[in-house]
Amino acid sequence: MLVGIGCDIHRLVTGRKLVLGGVRVEHESGLLGHSDGDVLLHAVSDAVLGASAHGDIGELFPDTDPQYKGISSEVILGEALSLAAERRLKVYNLDCIIFAEEPKLGPLKQEIRAKLAELLSIQADRVNVKAKTMEGLGAIGSGEAIAAQAVVTLEESR
Repeated sequence: MLVGIGCDIHRLVTGRKLVLGGVRVEHESGLLGHSDGDVLLHAVSDAVLGASAHGDIGELFPDTDPQYKGISSEVILGEALSLAAERRLKVYNLDCIIFAEEPKLGPLKQEIRAKLAELLSIQADRVNVKAKTMEGLGAIGSGEAIAAQAVVTLEESR
């Protein structure tokens, strides 16, 4: 087993859609980013890249490269999984946290869990999604940003 950790944070802005874990979330603001800004998929992608020793998404998809402007984070995750597969590694399980004051994510956790399981090609009982607030503290607590952390384990494919 190999373990990887990932984290990401993006500022909330008006005029963008909010996507978390590949799921469209109804909210008046979305996440600013060179890509679609999905902090959860970015954290998961970095965790996969870390466990498979492939660097990070900034190296693979630099925000200075216009070809990646607006790219879906599902594409980023797919590339991370492909690189892991080249080393005969696949995701065994995922544990992740979304840090957001708003919107309230409790009702969406199961939908996000199912989407992550689908994207990772694993059973949903190997995916855990937690949602936490920051109790009004900092950029996240004041509703200016959303962040995510993820830990994955990879196992050798047979």
